[in-house]
Amino acid sequence: MSIKADLRHVIYALSDALDLVGVDDVAHGKRVGIMAAECGRAGGLPDDEVAFLFDLGMLHDIGVSSTRTHCHLVEEFDWDGSQVHCEVGHALLKGFAPFVPMARPVLYHHTRWEELTRTEVTPSVARHANLIYLVDRVDALAAPHYADNSVLQNTDALRDKIAGHAGSYFSPELVELFLKASRTEAFWLMLEPRSIQACLLELLKRDDDYPASIAELKQLACIFARIVDAKSPFTAEHSLGVAQLSRFLAERLGVTEENCDKLEIAGLLHDLGKLRVPDEILDKPGRLDAMERRIINTHSFETFRILHNIAGFEEITRWAAWHHEEPDGSGYPFHIKGDALPIEARILRVADIFQAMVQKRPYRTGLSVKEVSGFIAELASQGRIDAQVTATLLAVADEAMVVAQPTFHHFPASLASS
Repeated sequence: MSIKADLRHVIYALSDALDLVGVDDVAHGKRVGIMAAECGRAGGLPDDEVAFLFDLGMLHDIGVSSTRTHCHLVEEFDWDGSQVHCEVGHALLKGFAPFVPMARPVLYHHTRWEELTRTEVTPSVARHANLIYLVDRVDALAAPHYADNSVLQNTDALRDKIAGHAGSYFSPELVELFLKASRTEAFWLMLEPRSIQACLLELLKRDDDYPASIAELKQLACIFARIVDAKSPFTAEHSLGVAQLSRFLAERLGVTEENCDKLEIAGLLHDLGKLRVPDEILDKPGRLDAMERRIINTHSFETFRILHNIAGFEEITRWAAWHHEEPDGSGYPFHIKGDALPIEARILRVADIFQAMVQKRPYRTGLSVKEVSGFIAELASQGRIDAQVTATLLAVADEAMVVAQPTFHHFPASLASS
């Protein structure tokens, strides 16, 4: 074990990445989790099931990476295609042991109760899925009121709307449970930003530690890499390729086994912040204008904000967040330069550029070995990337081309099957 991290802390921190998809609203999953947990408490459920409902709420939209889909989620009560992200989420969750109990509730969390009762699911899965659906729709209905702090003035209308769907969209029993839990002002005030942070801090104080193994951390990082890479057809498998190439180069540069593991995880997670970039910017095939460039340049800082909350990820955080820093200090977002940039961060930067150049994109073919080698050599001559890493890469460029373009069979079978 070379990384001392608690798996629950890692999961909670990475769940912040899911909320970034909202761009302007970055707490949807947390609010859903809080409301589900409060309904569980109102129903007298044991603490472990209440905690499960909170975790399920936080991760219920793990299949969403598109800002367009998120707009549907918060602006419409129901819409054609709502099941797609449920299926994606189920596929991501079912292959990771700590997430398996959440997989089927996530699969059905946009299934109407009248349909769910005709589906062969266990009563427990049906209740969990439908409760998440109910409070998820509560959050969608309340969304217009968060900005102007008018939620408390509209709780009666929100409760009436949900009550009107008892027996069709939602279980009558769960509607009654929600109405019981939400009758207090405290229920709604817990959804405010300060209350959300306090709730998370309390949950993280739980004494049921879950030390994460390297294998679990890599598999979890793979899941989130796939979420990021699914955001745009232009970035499919980019994070996976960067992680693989980073380790390939690190091993040839004499980086320790422990740091190779950390660097691989950093490569998988380096673009987490791109989840907050609007789809139309990431999907733009042409040159970005100045404003679009400023927006996309925020992504590495967003990655930093997510990862720096994870105890044990200190080096992973820096390497991932510094993948656009340049040796002369002209990179972003921190303008780190010279010897302050560790070899692992320099490796990740070169791997990121090389992979992006050789990867096939919908609007262009990938560069050939000769073309990308020339491009990389020119960047090194300008001092924009590390010369030692560049020399190592160019010496094995043909092999690097293969390593940088993975297919999912290079990764755990449980993820490949999703």
